[in-house]
Amino acid sequence: MIKLLKSLFVVPTLSLLCSCALPHLEDRTSSSALPVHKASETRMASSLAPQLQAKPGQVGIYPLQDPREAYASRVALVRNAERTVDIQSYLWRNDTTGNLILNELLNAADRGVRVRLLIDDNGVSGLDDKLNAVDAHPNIEVRLFNPFVIRKPKWLGYLTDFKRANRRMHNKTFTVDNQVTIAGGRNIGDEYFGATVDTLFTDLDVLCIGEVVRDVSADFDAYWQSDSAYPVVKVLVPTDQSAIDLIKLDWSQLEQSEPAARYVTQVRESAFFQKLMNGSLPLHWATARMVSDDPAKGLDQANQEDLLVGELRDFIGQPEQVLNVVSPYFVPTEKGVAFFSQLAQQGVKVQILTNSLEATDVAAVHSGYAKSRVDLLKAGVKLFEMRKTPRIENVRQNKRNTMLGSSGSSLHTKMFSVDGNRVFVGSFNFDPRSVNLNTEMGFLINSKSLAVQIDRDFKTLPTTAYEVILDEQDSLVWIEREGEKLTKHELEPKATVWRRVVVFFFSLLPINDLL
Repeated sequence: MIKLLKSLFVVPTLSLLCSCALPHLEDRTSSSALPVHKASETRMASSLAPQLQAKPGQVGIYPLQDPREAYASRVALVRNAERTVDIQSYLWRNDTTGNLILNELLNAADRGVRVRLLIDDNGVSGLDDKLNAVDAHPNIEVRLFNPFVIRKPKWLGYLTDFKRANRRMHNKTFTVDNQVTIAGGRNIGDEYFGATVDTLFTDLDVLCIGEVVRDVSADFDAYWQSDSAYPVVKVLVPTDQSAIDLIKLDWSQLEQSEPAARYVTQVRESAFFQKLMNGSLPLHWATARMVSDDPAKGLDQANQEDLLVGELRDFIGQPEQVLNVVSPYFVPTEKGVAFFSQLAQQGVKVQILTNSLEATDVAAVHSGYAKSRVDLLKAGVKLFEMRKTPRIENVRQNKRNTMLGSSGSSLHTKMFSVDGNRVFVGSFNFDPRSVNLNTEMGFLINSKSLAVQIDRDFKTLPTTAYEVILDEQDSLVWIEREGEKLTKHELEPKATVWRRVVVFFFSLLPINDLL
C-alpha cells in the first residue's frame, strides 16, 4: 500500500519539483548597448545633434498621450533603426499590435539591426512559439525575466516557486540606436494602443533624447545580464521550423488584414519621426534623470539603498503647495495614508487620481485602496476616481492634449507632480507591489511646463472622473458631473453587484502586501 501511495503521489510530486529547476546561465552570451562613439555615427545622432547642442545638459521630452501615436512612434523608430533596438516590457500581448511590432523587429533584423528583447514571463501568454520564431533570427535574442519552467499551465510555477514567481519586472523601455528612448506605463498590446472595443487603457509614456538615453541603455544592460534574465532557448519548448515558417508567413500578411488597417494608416500618415529629426517636434527641455530598481530585486537580493522608492521619496521631498498623484493601482498602506494626510493637514493641496471600481481591471487592488478612502478624505486629501468612458467618447476625447492620458475604459497612467515644477513619469504605482515586489523605473523631471500642464489637467477632472467626498455622517459619496447635471452616488457608481461582492471578499483577506 505504501509503495502504491508513493507511485501515485510522491513520485509525481518529486518529478514535478525536479522539472521546475531553472537552467544554468554560465554559457549565456554577453552583450551591451551600442557604444556612444558608434551611436554618434547613426543618422539619428546627426539629426538630433543640433537640438542637443543648443540645450547642453538638458533632455528633450515628448509626452506620448494618444495611444495610436504611441504605436506609430515605436514603429517609426524601429523602421529607422540602423544599429540596435533594445526593448523591455512587462506585458507583450499575442494580438494585432503585439504581432505587428514583432514583425517590425524581424524586418529590422533582416536589415542587420541587432535586437534585444527582454520581457517579464508573466506577460507573454500564448507567445512561446512566436518568441522562438524571432529568437531564431541571428540578429535577435529574446530573454525572459523570472521565467516559469512549467509552460502549461504556468500558474503551477506559483505553487513550486512562489517567492521568486511573485516578483515581476514591471519596467517598460523602448530604445533605438542608443539615441531615442520611450518609457513609462505602456505595455505592448491592443488595449494600450487603442485597438480594442472593450478595454482601452488611458496611458502615458514619454519619448526622451539626450544623456538620459545612455542611462536607460546602461540600465537595460544591467537587467539583460541579471540573474533573472534567461534566454528563451533555455526555457521554451523548441518550435519546429515548419511552424516558424507559418508564423512568419502570417506576420508578412498581417498588415493586409482588417484589424491592422488603422495602424498601417496611422504609421503611414504619421509625421512624428520627420518632426523629431528636423527639430519641429514640440519637446519639453528640462533636466531629468532616470531612476530604477536594482534588478536583483527580482530575486529579493537588492539592497534598500538601491531601490527606486527611496529616490521617489527624496524627489517628492517636502511639498509646499501641491502634490498631484496619478496611480491606477493605489494602495497607500498605513504609512502612505499618514504621509498624504500629514501633507494635507499642513496646507498642501494633495490630489489623487485612481480608478473607480467600475473602471479598474484588478478588483482585488481596489479592495486595498477602498480601506483608505475615509481616512484620506477626513485629512483633507482630494480623491478622484476615473470613470469608464464609452467607446465613442474615447475616440472623440483621445484628441485631447492631456498629461493624464486620453479618456478610456481604465486608467493606466503612472505619474506625479510636485509644486508646479517637478514631475515623475514611469511604471511605479503607489502600492506595496511596486514598493516591495516588482522592479520599476521612470524619469525624475525638473520641468515647470510639464508640471503646470498636469496641474491644469487636474482642474478638468470633475468632468471625466468621480469626485469622492464625505457627507455629514462621514459616509462616502461619489459626485458625477455631466455638463450642468450633477448626480450623487451613495454606492460605488455603475459597478456591478458582483464586483462589489468581490471587493468586499478581498477586503477581508490580509493580502495588502501582495497588492
